[in-house]
Amino acid sequence: MIILKSPEEIGRMARCCRIVAETLKDIEAIVKPGISTKDIERLVEKAMAAKSANPAFKGYRNYPSNVCTSVNDQVVHGIPSGLVLNEGDVISIDLGVYQDGFYGDAAVTLPVGRISQLSQRLIDVTKAALFIGIEQARPGNRVSDISYAIQRHVESNGFSVVRAFVGHGIGRSLHEEPQVPNFGEPGHGPRLREGMTLAIEPMVNVGSYEVEILDDGWTAVTADGSLSAHWEHTVVITRNGARILTKID
Repeated sequence: MIILKSPEEIGRMARCCRIVAETLKDIEAIVKPGISTKDIERLVEKAMAAKSANPAFKGYRNYPSNVCTSVNDQVVHGIPSGLVLNEGDVISIDLGVYQDGFYGDAAVTLPVGRISQLSQRLIDVTKAALFIGIEQARPGNRVSDISYAIQRHVESNGFSVVRAFVGHGIGRSLHEEPQVPNFGEPGHGPRLREGMTLAIEPMVNVGSYEVEILDDGWTAVTADGSLSAHWEHTVVITRNGARILTKID
């Protein structure tokens, strides 16, 4: 069942989502060669305590950490560890927050120092695909209009869209209906309505779209070892289109 949010509920979600956006900005400021993914997790712990919020991921289906840190060929759900970032790496940070009864969720992919032209283009294309998908999140469209727009942009740039993981509704639960794939033909799926809240999140690979799960049961990597990027925003659909909640204006 798709749950429409009232203006009061959207306001509460917006406050939660702002914490997500602010914390991702804090993380961006420390990402550089020599820090570890565990350093990022410690930053998240401090930020959540300071803002009286809770990390949404820790304990969710037994996920062990406060944030997902996926490096290079890791697509999503990378678990923070002692892994030290090196010059030229790319790292995707996926952060969920719970506060005042609602969830917010967003992801960014960041360069570590100076990166290759290919890595930068992957980041740029994935980020652009997110915003192209968000442009389709307006009343009267269907979910797959978002999916098609993302896939068309990614593939026209020579990359592939991960199919094993999708975006989702979000609100009082971290994952709600509807699912929001990043691929598919337009004109299918539920019709978009004012008050729907969605986490739209393209995951894009340089090579094949196929992925594998590591022995930790969580970390998804590209099957061919190619680089991957991930961008995500939580949005609410208004009469005038999508409003991004996980963005600092």
